[in-house]
Amino acid sequence: MRPSQSSVLPKTTPPRTGEPDRSRSRGPARPVVERIAGWSVRHRKTAVLGWFLLVVAVFLIGQHIGTSNVNSYDPGQSGQAERTLDHLNVKGAPPAESVLIQARNPAARFATDQAMRRAAAEVVTDLRRLPRSTASDITSPLGPGGKSLISPDGRSALVTFKVIGSNATQAVLPAIKAVASVQATNPQLRIRESGDASTNRVANATISRDFHKAETTSLPITLILLLLVFGALIAAGIPLLLAATAVISAISLASVVGQWLPVGQSTSEVVLIIGMAVGVDYSLFYLRREREERARGASLAEALRIAAATSGRAIVVSGLTVMVALAGLFMTGYDVFTGIAVGTIAVVGITVLGSLTVLPALLSWLGKWADRGKIPFLGRRRTASKPSAFWTALVTRVMRRPAAWGGVAAIAMIALALPAFGLRLANPPFGGFSTNLPLVKTLAATERAFPQAPSPAQIVVTGSDLASPSVSAALAALRHDTSATGLLRPPVTAQLVAGGRALVVNVQLAGNGTNATSDRALLALRNRVLPETFGKVSGISYAVSGDTATNYDDIRSLDTRTPLVLAAVAALAFILLLCAFRSLPISLLSVGLNLLSVAASYGLIVLIFQDGRLQGPIGYTGYGGIVPWVPLFMFVFLFGLSMDYHVFILSRIAELRAGGASTRQAVIGGISSSAGVVTSAAVIMVAVFSILATLSVIQLQTLGIGLAAAVLIDATVVRGILLPAALALLGERSWYLPRWLSWLPGRKTAVPELPAQ
Repeated sequence: MRPSQSSVLPKTTPPRTGEPDRSRSRGPARPVVERIAGWSVRHRKTAVLGWFLLVVAVFLIGQHIGTSNVNSYDPGQSGQAERTLDHLNVKGAPPAESVLIQARNPAARFATDQAMRRAAAEVVTDLRRLPRSTASDITSPLGPGGKSLISPDGRSALVTFKVIGSNATQAVLPAIKAVASVQATNPQLRIRESGDASTNRVANATISRDFHKAETTSLPITLILLLLVFGALIAAGIPLLLAATAVISAISLASVVGQWLPVGQSTSEVVLIIGMAVGVDYSLFYLRREREERARGASLAEALRIAAATSGRAIVVSGLTVMVALAGLFMTGYDVFTGIAVGTIAVVGITVLGSLTVLPALLSWLGKWADRGKIPFLGRRRTASKPSAFWTALVTRVMRRPAAWGGVAAIAMIALALPAFGLRLANPPFGGFSTNLPLVKTLAATERAFPQAPSPAQIVVTGSDLASPSVSAALAALRHDTSATGLLRPPVTAQLVAGGRALVVNVQLAGNGTNATSDRALLALRNRVLPETFGKVSGISYAVSGDTATNYDDIRSLDTRTPLVLAAVAALAFILLLCAFRSLPISLLSVGLNLLSVAASYGLIVLIFQDGRLQGPIGYTGYGGIVPWVPLFMFVFLFGLSMDYHVFILSRIAELRAGGASTRQAVIGGISSSAGVVTSAAVIMVAVFSILATLSVIQLQTLGIGLAAAVLIDATVVRGILLPAALALLGERSWYLPRWLSWLPGRKTAVPELPAQ
């Protein structure tokens, strides 16, 4: 007798009258994931409605609490200096703005061109009419000391001012409009504004517009691809529903955590990407297995039971591995990664919970309605999940000649990974924004006309008596160590702040602020000069910050912590896989293949972005480096995401192997039956990640290309060739587990085998 759709367990023969029902006590207990799914199916209304009520409650709590006010700091000494100034409530210098005035006629000079001089006077007049919060400390090339605001060639002039409003990005708007008005009345000139406040304003607007574009584009693309996968509107909407509810809940939870930990503005965007990835993946794994079992003749309840015992278990193992990988972000020393780690771990955990509870309950509730809304010419063909003929043929060939196929694929992957050894971490100019942006063009033109020394190193000194003779002597000794041609250059300025509780000393460093010369100057200041000056004064402490110090500390922190993160994530993933599959070779192979996949993606981004290839098609300007945080974030993300596919395929292989199939049969059957869903999930992720490559910031373009390429390589070359080739070479040794590890938790459970291929 078939089980009813309201029960996840098959019915047993009812006991005779008066005989107690001991059927539940016979045999081993069912796995936890199967029991959770069984409860959800039996109480499907409670599970579904409870899930949505929980999402609404978490969302309302997050809205009520609001966004985070916890500051984030850079690692190292620069972060220590930032914390000190923040705790003393010392505000930085107000944002500086400048208005560039140039004649379109290359022969014009400011000293003699009346149009340029008149425009400068108009800019000053209009700025002085604005509130002081918008424009203060206005200086003009026409005023006293204005010669320094005229370029050496005389073709350019600057009007400078400061924005002292509490919200500089909003306060600067009237000034931008005033400058635009002067430009409109002087078409023969170029009159453009740039600076700290206007740059932040454009940056915020550009990033907001880019992510809005990504959000509005990714959802329709994902839905269209899901329609192609399932051929039915309702079935295609289920993964989006799970992903959307998980993302909403995780972002709301991140808002709550943000009251104690730094949660940046980028957290919600990263949570969206991760949430869409795992939400679609896990739903596809579950739905396709449920459809596969129903196509084999199982009832809905029996199909859900098998899906919970197989795909549900794979989802738990995969989810734990992804969360372990994402937890590596806590070890980076980057405060900005703290919020991202919290949000992404939350969205993966919520998605796993939803996959085990609301997903089977919803499928049980919908029943055959899940296949309604079929798409013409697709619906009938897609309703049943069948093994892939292409992947069956490919894997069969690989298994016949594993050394040849695996060797060629491994050589290709290693060749693609080799450029990664030349990876150079460096921050991009102008924040990484496209050089096609008008503001970036203005910044570049201003820099060409008025070459400026980089910002100085900032020494923050704290102590009980900063006006003492010993501190003054240390400052005099520091000034003595500077010279016009040395690593440390004059002038050295000092100012007591916070009522005398801190002393801020500015020292100019040699170099351009980001090159090796500036780094040597910074290290000379930190390691030699300061210990010999302020270091000899008792009762004080100091830390060095500034742009050069911040960039150096960021890159240094990543260089030192990245090996630790890689080792910790790989080790923890290995332990999880060892418990899940109880096989030493498979666990080692899984970690090795994932590392190779990530290395290949590193090599690809070095070839494209660091070496400057494909600048035209992608629309970026190469600068000979990779944004420092991108490689580490890619590793953490890709290691977890790749493990999704790996765990799912290996689970199918292990399932068939536990059912009595040989390793060769299990590999062919497991990959051919699961390759379709893995390919579908990979295509969706490649499409979503590729959207990032169309945005305006090189960081996101690098991330998008790297992630899309890695997922594509991982789901094809690694899972279709390298994995079966390695398992074929290992043979029955693939399942080896030393006796001294026999105590590991986990067990092998056999489920009905696939029909013979």
